[in-house]
Amino acid sequence: MIQSMTAFGSANAEAATATLSVELRSVNSRFLDLHFRMPDELRQIEAPLREQIGKALQRGKVEIRVAYARRSTQRHSVLDPDFLAQAAEQQQQARRYFPGLREPGLNDLYALQNLLHAPAAPDEQDWPAAALAAAADALAQLSQNRQREGERLRAVMQQNAAAIRTIVGQVEAAMPGILANYRQRLSDKLRETLESAAPGGFAQITGAELSERLAQETTLFSLRVDVAEELARLNTHLAELEDMLAGRQDSTNKRGSLGKRLDFLFQEMNREANTLGSKAGDISVTRAAMDLKLLIEQLREQAANLE
Repeated sequence: MIQSMTAFGSANAEAATATLSVELRSVNSRFLDLHFRMPDELRQIEAPLREQIGKALQRGKVEIRVAYARRSTQRHSVLDPDFLAQAAEQQQQARRYFPGLREPGLNDLYALQNLLHAPAAPDEQDWPAAALAAAADALAQLSQNRQREGERLRAVMQQNAAAIRTIVGQVEAAMPGILANYRQRLSDKLRETLESAAPGGFAQITGAELSERLAQETTLFSLRVDVAEELARLNTHLAELEDMLAGRQDSTNKRGSLGKRLDFLFQEMNREANTLGSKAGDISVTRAAMDLKLLIEQLREQAANLE
């Protein structure tokens, strides 16, 4: 499965006294690089969370944000008559010693009632489990988004590969015509040179000798501009690229980094395109080599986003 390294995932989970939230942001990186931002109350989940992410992802810089929002422990919005009776009795007893004690306000009574009914301390024992559950959901969402973006990159790269194959086919088809044109130009140039060198010079050269000289020069030119080997290797690399993008890979390479292997493949393809340009015996081949290098560079940029 082709995956991009750029994606986002988030999820929440409920604990007894708080809502736990986890956000995962992933961008390009040569290796798996994890950065945690979490409160001290949840620092204990960093190790299991690191292991959880390491099993799901191979590459990418991932920022992990873990947070919580504690829920209010206030449960009573109505004053209890029993509580009010007890409070009034306590107020009267207190006035025996403090005659000037003021009457409590409504807010005071609410606060006192909620305080008496609140737990002694917030229960945070289930926070780590809830945070890990949220992390698992966020990681699943991140992986789905990475796969979805990877499919889009696959489609773009397949289009570029098809364009490269078209250019390679055009150069292969053009090479016989390039050699024939060179032979004709060379023949015309030799005739002009011989005719201008000395009167009657051309007549002293037999047709057989001229044909032999043309054959020698044409052979030298064909050897100098022979790009069959480079075109064959480009076709081989394209076949490998198509297998990688289609998921037709050796089972021993399934856990390898597709992005790294593609980068190496594109280096080889770029080397062939450079050689093609240096051997170009015609402006059309030069332009083809430039177009190939541009398409290969686009492929490298797209592969840099792949895991």
